[in-house]
Amino acid sequence: MDYKKLAYDLLPLVGGAQNISKLTHCATRLRFEFHDRSKVDEKAIEKTPGVISVVEKGGQFQVVVGNDVPITYRALINEMGGTAAGGSSATDPEPEKKQSIINRIVSVISTTFTPVIPALIGGGMIKAVLSILVLCGLSDTSSTYQILNFVSDAAFYFMPVLLAYGAAIKFECNPVLAMTLACALLHPTWTGMVSAGEAVDFFGIPVRLVDYTYSVIPIILSIWIMSYVERFAEKYTPSVIKFFLKPLIILFISAPIALLVVGPFGAFLNTLIETAANAINARASWLLPMLMGAFQPFLVLTGTAWAMTPIATVQISSLGYEIVNGPGMLASNIAQGGATLAVACKSKNHQLRQLAASSGFTAVMGITEPCLYGVILKLKKPLIASMIGGGIGGIYAGLSGLVRYAFVSPGLAALPAFIGENPMNIVHAIITCVISFVAGFIACWVLGFDDPANEEDAAPAPASAVPAAPKAEGKAAAAVAPVAGHAVALEEVNDAVFAQKVLGDGLAIQPTEGKVCAPVDGEITSLPDSKHAVGIRGDNGMELLIHVGIDTVNLQGRCYEAHVKAGDRVHRGDLLISFDREAIEAAGYETVTPVLLTNSDEYKRCTAVTGRDVAVGDTVLTVE
Repeated sequence: MDYKKLAYDLLPLVGGAQNISKLTHCATRLRFEFHDRSKVDEKAIEKTPGVISVVEKGGQFQVVVGNDVPITYRALINEMGGTAAGGSSATDPEPEKKQSIINRIVSVISTTFTPVIPALIGGGMIKAVLSILVLCGLSDTSSTYQILNFVSDAAFYFMPVLLAYGAAIKFECNPVLAMTLACALLHPTWTGMVSAGEAVDFFGIPVRLVDYTYSVIPIILSIWIMSYVERFAEKYTPSVIKFFLKPLIILFISAPIALLVVGPFGAFLNTLIETAANAINARASWLLPMLMGAFQPFLVLTGTAWAMTPIATVQISSLGYEIVNGPGMLASNIAQGGATLAVACKSKNHQLRQLAASSGFTAVMGITEPCLYGVILKLKKPLIASMIGGGIGGIYAGLSGLVRYAFVSPGLAALPAFIGENPMNIVHAIITCVISFVAGFIACWVLGFDDPANEEDAAPAPASAVPAAPKAEGKAAAAVAPVAGHAVALEEVNDAVFAQKVLGDGLAIQPTEGKVCAPVDGEITSLPDSKHAVGIRGDNGMELLIHVGIDTVNLQGRCYEAHVKAGDRVHRGDLLISFDREAIEAAGYETVTPVLLTNSDEYKRCTAVTGRDVAVGDTVLTVE
């Protein structure tokens, strides 16, 4: 491959060097950010020789070129004149990309809520289990009920503390001081003052009495202000006494501002949003669930689905249920699963049928990304079908008054979250599922889709047109698990490039410990500076890529430690990379680790072990 020519071809297609605001790469992809997205010719880039695929995700334009992406990256940098951003040196600070106010708000919400989601889901599922136990005879006055109830409620009650951590990551300030500020808003003395209702002042300035338990917006705004106070303290505090004086300045200034100004204003916005949602629901109960049911796929694609999360959490905290997110998402998820399973039933393409069957099942369970990226968007018409099904199901959910009592990803597996005070609510949830599934399935069946032909049925190209790839005829080889954890199919990975096997066949492992070991004897072929992935060429002919996490290149090497370098000889079981699994997840990234056979096209058959726990050294991938 002529990487200089590839770089030469790509540069004008992305609008030239001056249109690139940021250029990085991970183990397989060039990651672009542009000043003007309209100047980018996506279709031409996809057809460029050497480009495997194009993906837009997380505000980045990603060009997949495979394991040799570092070579392509360096060639592209040379074509740009040695810069990683148009008009700025690769070593200089890069100008911040201008975003619309809506995009900024969504970005703040996304970053702030991402670390909190596991706690909310955990608490929500305990609430769902508690509802089932009550139906089975557990008394709501028993100590068992009370313990499970406060455990399920803890994440919501202390919501400001949890959100303070995510907000500190977004606004780049000290997480511990941010959480301390949140604790001040929830301190028993303050809550006691609020309960007493007597006038309170701070140096003669009246302080509005606001209960910050369960709140969302006040702490996000408070941490935003605190980030500026911290920068001020960092800049003007003498280094000799900075250790003592800096935290004093931060808390002494930020806490009063939060209690006097920011907190009350945020509480007002909380109330305003909740009131608006309730008003819409009172006048047109079908509207919000219908819109969410129909347009949820687009909200997921654009990341704006996060914009609804604060409303949902506020309603669950104050009302005990929510009407904005859950009912419509339930209809949408089930409809996407119905449309995808229609593809599985109707398609004659073996690979598409298998992908649609597995991803459709996970969609009706509540996880839609595999089917959304792997099937629905790729075929287009199933997207329309899922919108029809989700919209119809959403209308029924709204008219029936369906509510969600716990914060979980809606699907068949999370139906207990719809069990609550109204015994008919779960019945309406089940009917919503049936309507959404049937409508999505039938719509996809009627609309149809362009069914790709099986590779073995396609007409072969003339022998002179394309040189034949070398085949490993008569050879059998195997690779062992490089990490310990639970093995899953690639189709379940929340990334279209991996799920569609663009880079090769294989499996993925949800790790239980932070070590990556060599799966075969061989040579290290690639190890990016971010240390989140490693390529190895096995002596047995297998070329493997181990990619720890999704989009973890953004961590820029934090949480990772490399124990080898490109060109090193390794033996099966040798330690290649160490990583801090908890820190990666706390930063909002998935740690699922795809193990890809990048030369799988050289083999007749590739068999992966999935659906069970594996230990380092267990055989997980065999080829022949």
